[in-house]
Amino acid sequence: MDIRSYMQAIGRQAREASRAMAAASTEAKNTALTTIATEIRARRESLLAANASDLTQARADGLEPAMIDRLTLSAAGIESMAAGLEQIATLPDPVGEMTDIKRRPSGIQVGKMRVPLGVIGIIYEARPNVTADAAALCLKSGNAAILRGGKEALHCNQAIAACVRAGLEAAGLPASAVQVIETTDRAAVGELITMPEYVDVIVPRGGKGLIERISRDARVPVIKHLDGNCHVYVDDAADPDKVVPIVENAKTHRYGTCNTAESLLVARVVAQRYLPEIGAALAAKGVEMRGCPESLAILRESGVDAGLLKDASESDWAEEYLAPIIAVRVVDGIDAAIDHINRYSSGHTEAIITENHTRAMRFLREVDSASVMINASTRFADGFEYGLGAEIGISTDKIHARGPVGLEGLTSQKWIVFGNGEVRR
Repeated sequence: MDIRSYMQAIGRQAREASRAMAAASTEAKNTALTTIATEIRARRESLLAANASDLTQARADGLEPAMIDRLTLSAAGIESMAAGLEQIATLPDPVGEMTDIKRRPSGIQVGKMRVPLGVIGIIYEARPNVTADAAALCLKSGNAAILRGGKEALHCNQAIAACVRAGLEAAGLPASAVQVIETTDRAAVGELITMPEYVDVIVPRGGKGLIERISRDARVPVIKHLDGNCHVYVDDAADPDKVVPIVENAKTHRYGTCNTAESLLVARVVAQRYLPEIGAALAAKGVEMRGCPESLAILRESGVDAGLLKDASESDWAEEYLAPIIAVRVVDGIDAAIDHINRYSSGHTEAIITENHTRAMRFLREVDSASVMINASTRFADGFEYGLGAEIGISTDKIHARGPVGLEGLTSQKWIVFGNGEVRR
């Protein structure tokens, strides 16, 4: 295959389809979404079989447990995909929304209209659900999409792509509105990220190495986050009934996701009270704790398995483990916690456990991350949980889109002017 010619053809088709998608009615887009959901449910067994084939090859290739976890698609996961599509169909269509219309002294009225970005390229590893989520969000927001999944999910991605094509055809929309690249040749990625004439934005989803490469080499704007070193801070005004459930869920609900807590900070005043309980809960699930001297002393004294306790190095404070490992530090209080987070965090998601309203509001204002939470698990930092239906990715950038990127994040705004014959004097 001539990769350059193949990708140029994909790009041309996407650009043409993007014009049709920008003009598509809400009804047509919603028909496509609900039909895709129906197709996904109807083809559940074939999707599971395709995923099983991918998993067999992935294990043979020695993929890491975190990658295997992301790659695995269950019956519940298939239902979640379909439900996500249906939820997106119920969301308001952002395209064409007009806001901030004001009359100027000249007589003209000036405002803004929300419009699609155009053609969105999504590059991702493992997670086959991204194929459905990305297709749905791009479709509803009036964009065309070029999807390049990893070779480890090739069979499942193509099976989901068949469902997407069926939905587009049923709605009378161009099949090229969502194209899933069929080759696993890495040169296809290099072409995709250097086609500004066809592609308006790139969204990479995957490991840090992939995102660093895309950010470095792309000639197209990139919406990205590099890693997810998420923190939970236990304040001395925390509700005792909330501490262990939140910390345990944030760390152990899933290990291979970017919104999993990787660092735990505990106020010194309550460290002796809470660290033994937290340590016992994490140890019961085999979580290794890499702590500061003070936290390790408390954990050892409380009887936590010494084999799960290790001295933290400087690099541990900034690490995204994606594994049953957590960094633990005792801090003086909220000032030290905020300073630590803003120094070491990747800017993804942070949570405070406290009943002190003033401190909670300070945490919200002063912690510089895409999602900041009070008394909730970091695992909620997700497009579906935020009511976006799904997400195209998480952005830790500060321009255009930040946090889970849903429909609004896949659109832009242009200025619009209503006149009645006015001329500038």
